[in-house]
Amino acid sequence: MVTQEQIPSLIDSTAYDPSGDKIGAIKQVYLDDRTDQPQFATVHTGLFGLRETFVPLDGAELRGDRLVVPVDKSQVKDAPRIDPDGSEGALTPTQVAELYRHYHLPTTPSGTRDTYAADVDRDTDRDRDHGGRRSEHGTGRTDDAMTRSEERLHVGTETHEAGQVRLRKHVVTENVQKTVPVSHERVRVEREPISEANREQAFSGPAISEAEHEVTLHAEKPVVEKEAVPVERVRLGTETVTEEQTVGGQVRKERIDTDER
Repeated sequence: MVTQEQIPSLIDSTAYDPSGDKIGAIKQVYLDDRTDQPQFATVHTGLFGLRETFVPLDGAELRGDRLVVPVDKSQVKDAPRIDPDGSEGALTPTQVAELYRHYHLPTTPSGTRDTYAADVDRDTDRDRDHGGRRSEHGTGRTDDAMTRSEERLHVGTETHEAGQVRLRKHVVTENVQKTVPVSHERVRVEREPISEANREQAFSGPAISEAEHEVTLHAEKPVVEKEAVPVERVRLGTETVTEEQTVGGQVRKERIDTDER
């Protein structure tokens, strides 16, 4: 049970549901007009924390800077849209009854539930006298002006998994051609006249005879060898690229017309 003495601590706390899911930061606390006990609190929800939603404090428990409320996060997300700034510091019985119905709150011993479940056609002055009021501003009163509200579209981004890329190594075969110079020997007939230098070899044999002389020829041929050598290292990295996308949505706004009678 949250008490008035805990209100300053509530403003700095964060709301969680019974399963431990974070709901949002507490902004304002509303009191029961008749008992002055904390009845509702507003919590910042939504993608940017810009939406302010009412949560019940009956059965809530303050644990340090965590306020555990007796309703699930999904219930808070679907709660009735009531503009705290448009309530001028107070909730009407019709608004409180709507919150009670949404959160399935039981009838309170003080009869507050019955009072706030009043018919929507009840006189406006009685609505002013019995609605929940915001604790930091005292009891609010309605003037002769009408508040017009409208929804605003807030667009943000969130990161999600878009796919996976895998490195895979496999072997392919390709033809490689290279040009290499090769050499070979060929016969060349050399003739030299008889001279004093070779006369002895020239007359060493018979004058007329048959003879043979053989020369071995040599030639180069290409030889191919293969070896495996590392050539580079490949790894996967990521980089962020930014592009523009257009998104849209429907927003509601109130219009005020005059009706003369």
